[in-house]
Amino acid sequence: MLSYFAGRDFRLLRDATSPAWQHRKSRACASLVGAATALAPFLVEAASAAQLAEYASVPSTFRASTTLRVTQVDGGLGGFRLEEAAVEPFEKNYDAYEAPADWPKTFDVSRWAFFLARAEDTPVGAAAVAYDTPDLLLLEGRTDLASLWDIRVRPDWQARGVGSALFREAVRWSTAKGCRRLKAETQNNNVGACKFYRRQGC
Repeated sequence: MLSYFAGRDFRLLRDATSPAWQHRKSRACASLVGAATALAPFLVEAASAAQLAEYASVPSTFRASTTLRVTQVDGGLGGFRLEEAAVEPFEKNYDAYEAPADWPKTFDVSRWAFFLARAEDTPVGAAAVAYDTPDLLLLEGRTDLASLWDIRVRPDWQARGVGSALFREAVRWSTAKGCRRLKAETQNNNVGACKFYRRQGC
């Protein structure tokens, strides 16, 4: 289980309208547009449960050839560390276990947030934040806690800032709801996701 704490969120929100922030944002967009291999720029927008079919058009599949294993340092006296180890390459599709269209059948998603990242009106990324859902154990019955239920980016758009933009929007929305903590969950065999969350400060 990974967590992102709100102390950092508030600083980001305060800085979001500053000239320095706007300059960095403009420079990042210009860099994306100017790169020879970049695709069209993207925008992140709020969505709704009625758009989950469109949400699901972004695949939730990852390919991996390594996993993270917990090893002891000095027999456990020095703590623990994660080591990346090779495994037989495999592919996993999360939607094969539970598709976005299934979420409203299991939970009351009326207080959840959904986001779509679009490039020229084509969905290239998506994220869902669960909030104030009594039946969802991850939320511990609290209203100052949110869960990043899902985040996905189309393979040809990965490593272009889409995931980070969606994560920031999830943080912004959760902070506006008064949440002090945003939970994220992944698996040790999804090493790419583990490294992504670490870059976000989890």
